[in-house]
Amino acid sequence: MSISIKELEEKLIHKNETDQEMLETLRKDERKGVQRLLKRYETMKNKQFALEEMHVQMTKYENTLRKNGNKNIAGLDEVGRGPLAGPVVAAAVVLPVEFKLLGLTDSKKLSKEKREIFYEIIREEAVAYSIQMVHAAQIDEINIYEATKLAMSKAVKDLTCQLDHLLLDAITLDVSIEQTPIIKGDQKSISIAASSILAKVTRDRYMTELDKEFPGYGFTNHVGYGTKEHLDAISKLGITREHRRSFRPIKDSLLVT
Repeated sequence: MSISIKELEEKLIHKNETDQEMLETLRKDERKGVQRLLKRYETMKNKQFALEEMHVQMTKYENTLRKNGNKNIAGLDEVGRGPLAGPVVAAAVVLPVEFKLLGLTDSKKLSKEKREIFYEIIREEAVAYSIQMVHAAQIDEINIYEATKLAMSKAVKDLTCQLDHLLLDAITLDVSIEQTPIIKGDQKSISIAASSILAKVTRDRYMTELDKEFPGYGFTNHVGYGTKEHLDAISKLGITREHRRSFRPIKDSLLVT
């Protein structure tokens, strides 16, 4: 008696209990439900293969550095350079050699739900991590580029382990540690991608709390970026202490709530 489609689904999709002989047998099965199930299985396996391959590509920098004697490699990234309000947030993270989180990439490419899940896993499994903020007043004082470097430098100094190398997303820091800036690093290095998740989730949570303190601005929705909702709120309610007065159009407004 042939196995039921429900039993096949359990084996193929949920338990991944199969072999080449079984697959060949199922390909000859004329039931349409079986063929649909096989298609689902093959799609799932192809996706899994792609994620595995992405992981291999995203660990190349770290693996090369480790082969050259570097043990503790910190990835760094920041979020919040462009918004009109809120801090710039930087994170530094050192991952263990065996760290593997399939699907980890640039935080902007992931859903909010996926970022939240990854955030907890990264914090749990990291050798060390640090998340630092530079707020609007200091951004206005030293400019956003210097504020970004300051947040990143603070993150590096706050790490609890001795560092051998830094991997950064297209920036260099004035610190006495060897470093490699990588263009689009959050898509090419697992360590930088992990730091981008920590920074992004932390900043989004901060802006959600800010929304409670300053209702009406929609900070949860736009996280400080210059959307129509945000600009309309500024016109109606004025600016807050979290707005960057050196950024247009904020610097054209003098009303403080």
